[in-house]
Amino acid sequence: MTIMDVKALTFDVFGTVVDWRSSIIREGQALGKSKGFAVDWAKFADAWRGLYQPAMDEVRSGRRPWTKLDDLHRESLEKLLGQFAIKGLSDGEVDHLNRAWHRLDPWPDSVAGLTRLRKKYVLATLSNGNVALMVNMAKHGGLPWDAILGAEVARHYKPQPECYLTTASMLGLQPEECMMVAAHNGDLAAASSVGLRTAFVPRPAEHGTGQTRDVKPAREWDVVASDFVDLAARLGC
Repeated sequence: MTIMDVKALTFDVFGTVVDWRSSIIREGQALGKSKGFAVDWAKFADAWRGLYQPAMDEVRSGRRPWTKLDDLHRESLEKLLGQFAIKGLSDGEVDHLNRAWHRLDPWPDSVAGLTRLRKKYVLATLSNGNVALMVNMAKHGGLPWDAILGAEVARHYKPQPECYLTTASMLGLQPEECMMVAAHNGDLAAASSVGLRTAFVPRPAEHGTGQTRDVKPAREWDVVASDFVDLAARLGC
């Protein structure tokens, strides 16, 4: 099969479709203003994201049973509240802060690019985010997905092969008929290893200024685009 046989685009979401860092900082600043906390919310956002992979590794390794990302995020958040001396929050306020991940803002080109791509392709999430998180994020940001798939449906976290293969299977497609779209070379490498086509869309501001990781393609992916609007143009949408 060739790139012309691609029928569905499957998307990494955190960092590729949405700007998680700025969104978490925004949510933290709003909380800090209302409660009088003097917190470096950029460091807080980076620290929260820093616990993301280690938490999933516990599940990937089999050291703990399947646990959805909302619950992993909550466990990480409770550690950070003590680390950053954030005290006096009610359980409801902690839950609201944890659900900041449900309210992440899209990159400026995301909705326009996805809307164009959807005219030609099936669009599905292929994210480590759980279904409720992805649904709420889509409602918040106006993301026009055809299907919410990924880790919770597959019961495996990326980059485990089952996550990619189950997503293709749920769409009734062969892996080669799906294209993984991501801002992370490692995600694309894992997808490519099980047969998916690949599109690299760098997000050089994902981690703030001075980012050095994933600012350029590590390999000759099937498509390299500057943003989602450019991706749509390159795919004839």
